[in-house]
Amino acid sequence: MSITRRSARRSVRILGVASASTAVVLGLSGPAFACTIGDFKAEAKCEGGKGVIVVTDTDATAVPAVVTVFLKGAGGIETKVGQQEVKGSKDGTPVTFPEDWKPNATYRVHVKAGHVVDEDVKPDLSAPATACKAEESKSPTATPSRTPAPSESAPAKTASPAPSASESSSAPAGTSSNAPSPAAGDSDLAETGASSNTGLIAGIAGALVVVGGGAVFFGMRRRGAKNGG
Repeated sequence: MSITRRSARRSVRILGVASASTAVVLGLSGPAFACTIGDFKAEAKCEGGKGVIVVTDTDATAVPAVVTVFLKGAGGIETKVGQQEVKGSKDGTPVTFPEDWKPNATYRVHVKAGHVVDEDVKPDLSAPATACKAEESKSPTATPSRTPAPSESAPAKTASPAPSASESSSAPAGTSSNAPSPAAGDSDLAETGASSNTGLIAGIAGALVVVGGGAVFFGMRRRGAKNGG
């Protein structure tokens, strides 16, 4: 065998080994860069007080995928929520499905990406135990209302008329006064204008009457004695 043939055979063997090695490397590295079901993540969230289901595709190869979401009901009955197409990215590309989910509801998320992926995200998606709360709308700041003046509000009550002088001075008949009534003697003294010396004057007058009576008595005896003599 000539040297040329040996060299040719050796070259063919080297090329064969190199090709086989390349195929093995590509075969091993291919799945690592291909789209897989592990690149998809599903979550039940609240946005703007309403429920949504968000599926995120983190496939760096950006293989177009179709995501379908189903609501799993009692007895195995499923209701299709929606279907969207997504192209993944290294940072993740989300797709949002509006869904007013109920607490603890279960959803099945199916992904089909060409001939690479055709399966469900595992495990099934379970909604939170607490429902979304509607956000309170921010109302504009209310302008403080001006307190109406008495003339603007209900008419004021008319004050009762004041009693006349004659009515206020005269007490109603039959109304007894709480003040003690004056004694009879005090009343007479008040009417006649007598002072507290009235008793003394009366005593002096009585004494004068007695003296005068005595004088008259003695005068009459003298007169009788003379007439008898």
